[in-house]
Amino acid sequence: MGFALCAVFAVSGLISARAEEKAASATGTWTWTTPGRDGGPERKYSLALVQDGEKLTGKVTSPGRDGAAVETEIAEASVKGADVTFSVTREWNGNKRVAKYTGKLTADAITGKIESKDRDGKDQSRDWSARKEAAKG
Repeated sequence: MGFALCAVFAVSGLISARAEEKAASATGTWTWTTPGRDGGPERKYSLALVQDGEKLTGKVTSPGRDGAAVETEIAEASVKGADVTFSVTREWNGNKRVAKYTGKLTADAITGKIESKDRDGKDQSRDWSARKEAAKG
């Protein structure tokens, strides 16, 4: 009986270790688009992430005025299991706006919500879904 119990624990430990090995990594470059304003062309965003355990660092690159790309560091970022969270603070005309991103991580996608305030300070929420780009090299 004792041997059988030890065997069960050993097998369950191997299964847990393999599940962790197969856990999706947030490290990489992720891209998504949003509709353009007033019927304009789509706007492309990219997110470069580095995951170290549950710690997450990175930058969001978004389209700026006159087509210039704007890089913004992410903050309050983490990965817990498949749950990804981070915030991005942007400034326009001296006003700071914070967007809080949440999502579920898979091997090739992050899908979730972006919570922020509109120009009038009212809560707004929208869906986002980013795809992982193939590693270059």
